[in-house]
Amino acid sequence: MSRIGKQPVDLPDGVSASLSGQTIEIKGPKDTNSFTASDDVTLSVENGKVVVSPRGKSKRARQQWGMTRTIIANMVHGSKDTFKKELSIHGIGYRAQMQGSVLKLNLGLSHDVNFEVPEGVSVTVPKPTELVVEGHDKQLVGQVASNIRDWRRPEPYKGKGIRHKGEFIFQKEGKKK
Repeated sequence: MSRIGKQPVDLPDGVSASLSGQTIEIKGPKDTNSFTASDDVTLSVENGKVVVSPRGKSKRARQQWGMTRTIIANMVHGSKDTFKKELSIHGIGYRAQMQGSVLKLNLGLSHDVNFEVPEGVSVTVPKPTELVVEGHDKQLVGQVASNIRDWRRPEPYKGKGIRHKGEFIFQKEGKKK
């Protein structure tokens, strides 16, 4: 049994859920999201809570049960607040700046990287070596942060690159004479 799936999703004040078939729509003060669940689970809205239950005992139904509940919980959170990922840039000459909806990254490559920020996500640069990715969709915020990080992952010898705030990079010892 899914420990996560068993828990109902509470709807806070100002957030409402409407159900039509397998599609649930979450409306909040900041955003509106919708999600279509697979046919392996049953959705119901009762007493200010969204309840997800499996339709059978198959492995796929149990997998979809917990995942669907987590997606709905993230949508409820995203309709009221924003999700945020912070990145830091380490390395001499490495920096970032925003120009409209384009993030310009100088990462020691032979060219500057122009990263087009997708709709629904905002990227701010409080310092040239810090990035903040914010949005109402948790999956999209994480994906954009990961795509930015992929341009220069931290390397294990000097630790240069783009890393998540607070991420520990195990540094290797270099060659000895």
